[in-house]
Amino acid sequence: MQLKTITTKKEYNAYLEWVDDLFDKKVKPNSSEGEKLKVALLLIKQYEDEHYSIPYPDAIEVIKQKMEEQGLKNKDLVGKFGSKGYVSALLNKRKPLTLELAKLFHIEFGIPAEVFLAS
Repeated sequence: MQLKTITTKKEYNAYLEWVDDLFDKKVKPNSSEGEKLKVALLLIKQYEDEHYSIPYPDAIEVIKQKMEEQGLKNKDLVGKFGSKGYVSALLNKRKPLTLELAKLFHIEFGIPAEVFLAS
Protein backbone atom coordinates (compact mmCIF):
# COMPACT_ATOMS: atom_id res chain seq x y z
CA MET A 1 0.00 0.00 0.00
CA GLN A 2 1.20 3.47 -0.88
CA LEU A 3 0.77 5.70 2.17
CA LYS A 4 -0.84 9.12 1.81
CA THR A 5 -3.15 11.37 3.78
CA ILE A 6 -6.58 9.83 4.26
CA THR A 7 -9.32 12.05 2.82
CA THR A 8 -12.35 9.79 2.38
CA LYS A 9 -14.21 7.18 4.36
CA LYS A 10 -13.38 4.63 1.64
CA GLU A 11 -9.65 5.29 2.07
CA TYR A 12 -10.07 5.14 5.83
CA ASN A 13 -11.73 1.72 5.63
CA ALA A 14 -9.03 0.48 3.25
CA TYR A 15 -6.33 1.55 5.73
CA LEU A 16 -8.15 -0.21 8.56
CA GLU A 17 -8.33 -3.45 6.58
CA TRP A 18 -4.66 -3.21 5.60
CA VAL A 19 -3.60 -2.54 9.20
CA ASP A 20 -5.75 -5.43 10.40
CA ASP A 21 -4.05 -7.76 7.90
CA LEU A 22 -0.61 -6.64 9.10
CA PHE A 23 -1.60 -7.25 12.71
CA ASP A 24 -2.77 -10.74 11.75
CA LYS A 25 0.62 -11.35 10.11
CA LYS A 26 2.33 -10.18 13.31
CA VAL A 27 4.67 -7.84 11.45
CA LYS A 28 7.86 -6.97 13.35
CA PRO A 29 7.91 -3.29 14.40
CA ASN A 30 11.42 -2.63 13.07
CA SER A 31 10.83 -4.18 9.64
CA SER A 32 10.00 -2.04 6.59
CA GLU A 33 6.37 -3.18 6.80
CA GLY A 34 6.40 -2.40 10.52
CA GLU A 35 7.55 1.14 9.79
CA LYS A 36 4.79 1.54 7.17
CA LEU A 37 2.33 0.23 9.75
CA LYS A 38 3.40 2.91 12.24
CA VAL A 39 2.89 5.63 9.63
CA ALA A 40 -0.50 4.18 8.65
CA LEU A 41 -1.61 4.21 12.29
CA LEU A 42 -0.65 7.89 12.55
CA LEU A 43 -2.62 8.66 9.39
CA ILE A 44 -5.63 6.77 10.74
CA LYS A 45 -5.40 8.66 14.03
CA GLN A 46 -5.22 11.97 12.19
CA TYR A 47 -8.34 11.11 10.18
CA GLU A 48 -10.20 9.92 13.28
CA ASP A 49 -9.26 13.03 15.25
CA GLU A 50 -10.63 15.18 12.46
CA HIS A 51 -13.81 13.21 11.70
CA TYR A 52 -14.66 11.39 14.93
CA SER A 53 -13.68 13.77 17.69
CA ILE A 54 -14.55 12.73 21.22
CA PRO A 55 -15.86 15.57 23.40
CA TYR A 56 -14.29 16.20 26.76
CA PRO A 57 -16.31 15.10 29.79
CA ASP A 58 -17.98 17.55 32.15
CA ALA A 59 -15.35 18.84 34.59
CA ILE A 60 -17.55 18.50 37.69
CA GLU A 61 -18.42 14.91 36.77
CA VAL A 62 -14.70 14.13 36.40
CA ILE A 63 -14.03 15.65 39.84
CA LYS A 64 -16.82 13.52 41.35
CA GLN A 65 -15.43 10.40 39.68
CA LYS A 66 -11.92 11.12 41.00
CA MET A 67 -13.36 11.65 44.47
CA GLU A 68 -15.20 8.31 44.26
CA GLU A 69 -12.05 6.53 43.04
CA GLN A 70 -10.13 7.89 46.02
CA GLY A 71 -12.93 7.29 48.51
CA LEU A 72 -13.37 10.99 49.25
CA LYS A 73 -16.55 12.72 50.40
CA ASN A 74 -17.55 16.36 50.01
CA LYS A 75 -16.38 17.03 53.57
CA ASP A 76 -12.84 15.95 52.59
CA LEU A 77 -12.63 18.95 50.24
CA VAL A 78 -13.69 21.48 52.87
CA GLY A 79 -10.91 23.88 53.77
CA LYS A 80 -8.77 23.24 50.71
CA PHE A 81 -11.50 24.11 48.21
CA GLY A 82 -13.85 26.23 50.33
CA SER A 83 -16.53 25.93 52.95
CA LYS A 84 -18.92 22.98 53.26
CA GLY A 85 -21.69 24.98 51.57
CA TYR A 86 -19.42 26.20 48.78
CA VAL A 87 -18.07 22.71 48.02
CA SER A 88 -21.61 21.35 47.94
CA ALA A 89 -22.81 24.15 45.66
CA LEU A 90 -19.80 23.66 43.37
CA LEU A 91 -20.29 19.90 43.05
CA ASN A 92 -24.03 20.40 42.44
CA LYS A 93 -23.25 23.00 39.75
CA ARG A 94 -24.89 25.87 41.60
CA LYS A 95 -21.56 27.72 41.79
CA PRO A 96 -19.17 28.16 38.85
CA LEU A 97 -15.82 26.41 38.71
CA THR A 98 -13.25 29.21 38.86
CA LEU A 99 -9.83 29.16 37.22
CA GLU A 100 -8.18 29.04 40.64
CA LEU A 101 -10.25 26.01 41.69
CA ALA A 102 -9.59 24.33 38.34
CA LYS A 103 -5.86 24.69 39.02
CA LEU A 104 -6.28 23.18 42.49
CA PHE A 105 -8.31 20.24 41.17
CA HIS A 106 -5.73 19.74 38.41
CA ILE A 107 -2.96 19.53 41.00
CA GLU A 108 -4.93 17.50 43.56
CA PHE A 109 -6.48 14.92 41.22
CA GLY A 110 -4.28 15.08 38.13
CA ILE A 111 -7.21 16.03 35.91
CA PRO A 112 -5.93 17.34 32.55
CA ALA A 113 -6.32 21.09 32.10
CA GLU A 114 -8.12 20.48 28.78
CA VAL A 115 -11.08 19.03 30.71
CA PHE A 116 -11.50 22.32 32.59
CA LEU A 117 -10.95 24.46 29.51
CA ALA A 118 -13.58 22.55 27.52
CA SER A 119 -16.30 23.10 30.11
